[in-house]
Amino acid sequence: MPPAAAAVASIVPGLGHLLLGQIRRGLLILGSFASIALMADWRVHIIAPDRASELQTWQDALARRPLFVLLVLVATIVAWALVALDARSNARKVATPRKAAAGGPADRRHLGIFAVILGIFFVLGWQISEIDPIQMVRDLPDAWPPLAKVLWPWKAAVTRDTQALSAAQRIAVPCGEQDPPAPEPRVAGKPWLDVSPRCGELSRMDEKYQLVPGTLLTVKGQGFRPDTDTEIWWIDPLENSFRMRKEGQYLLQETDSSGAFELTVNMPYAMVPQQAGKQDIHRIEARQISTVGGLKPSEPLRIVVSRMVETIVMGMMATLFGIVLSIPVSFLASRNLMSHSPVTLAIYYLTRFVLNVVRAIEPLIWALIAVVWVGLGPFAGIIALTVHSVASLGKLYSEAIEGIDPGPIEAIQATGATRLQTIAYAVVPQMIPPFVSFSIYRWDINVRMSTVIGLVGGGGVGFILVQYIRLLDYRSAGIAVWFIAFTVAVLDYVSSEIRQRFV
Repeated sequence: MPPAAAAVASIVPGLGHLLLGQIRRGLLILGSFASIALMADWRVHIIAPDRASELQTWQDALARRPLFVLLVLVATIVAWALVALDARSNARKVATPRKAAAGGPADRRHLGIFAVILGIFFVLGWQISEIDPIQMVRDLPDAWPPLAKVLWPWKAAVTRDTQALSAAQRIAVPCGEQDPPAPEPRVAGKPWLDVSPRCGELSRMDEKYQLVPGTLLTVKGQGFRPDTDTEIWWIDPLENSFRMRKEGQYLLQETDSSGAFELTVNMPYAMVPQQAGKQDIHRIEARQISTVGGLKPSEPLRIVVSRMVETIVMGMMATLFGIVLSIPVSFLASRNLMSHSPVTLAIYYLTRFVLNVVRAIEPLIWALIAVVWVGLGPFAGIIALTVHSVASLGKLYSEAIEGIDPGPIEAIQATGATRLQTIAYAVVPQMIPPFVSFSIYRWDINVRMSTVIGLVGGGGVGFILVQYIRLLDYRSAGIAVWFIAFTVAVLDYVSSEIRQRFV
């Protein structure tokens, strides 16, 4: 083919190479350009949807995302030109064959073509995945508070016992013909609360949905701890309690040196509808919460430790079951052991196919299936990890068997040994080092994966981690994250020690 004709044929990218007989390169170039065209057109239609024509769609996309569209178009044209030049150069070499020097202009041109194609895919991937470093930097101040709690969560790892000191008074709603409730009697050595008036109206919404403040109460407290913050709570007749607010802020009153305080606050908005003609009794309460005793592990810390132990045991049990079940499977998936007859070869292909299918399904999916099967809990996680471990270890073990030295096998067979004796004395001794290495590595993977499958109810620390995140309890979530990292680091050290001893 004339070089010019090869270059012109490259108007369809890769066609020139195909006509020159360079099938693999031509198909790779053609497939790359087809993928770029489809991805770019799909993304452009997302940027500028519902346009009358394709040209208007691209024009609108260029106006909205000029850098992205221009980069893709210019890089595609450059790659197209390089493909045409490469086809022309290859046609010349076919016409006048000579040995090309390694690293010469042709090699550099090939690298340039695929470097530009990879660059186009990078630009498309950047746009499709909506990477926005500017937003990441801009929103960092908003993300930092929860992130800081995750990075340093130990404030929530310990706690102290609390002691409550409180006093309350009853308030009638509304004021009526009946006398308001009598004040609670004052007891020596106990805190006491005085409220005036002892009846009134709750806050409400008028016809324009504007808040009408309730009766203004004067609250006086005595006998509390001095110089201590005091919370003010409201309890309705149904025992619903909530902290009272003033000007949008929670009421937190500090007592003076004698343990007394005084404040004014409007009666809150009604949480339950008021029955006409009926007088309800509400309560206002002042509470002081103080810590007593020494530090002790918090409930999140105890839960995370117990779940972490459960996670390690899940990984260990799944690895153990996976090893036991994958060893016989690995022999069936080894071509050098199963290629002696059509029957065994068919078993080999079937085993490899099943292993590939099982391994292609992520443990997270197996965990969902196991949860439906046996319910929530670590047993479902063990089933999911075991199934995936059998497929993965079966493949690794079989490849280790296929890579063994055939010399010992031939020597054992020359003595008249049976097939089982050949495996026992020639195959198994060569398998032990890679088997140990692969098994330890799989244990490490299973421990890490058990934290993930817990997200779908497979037990372990992942289950409690996702609960903490959903409750926005970032400190407790941070404790779980730290324990996961620490456990994986320890297991890595243990596995390296075991590997040094046996491998």
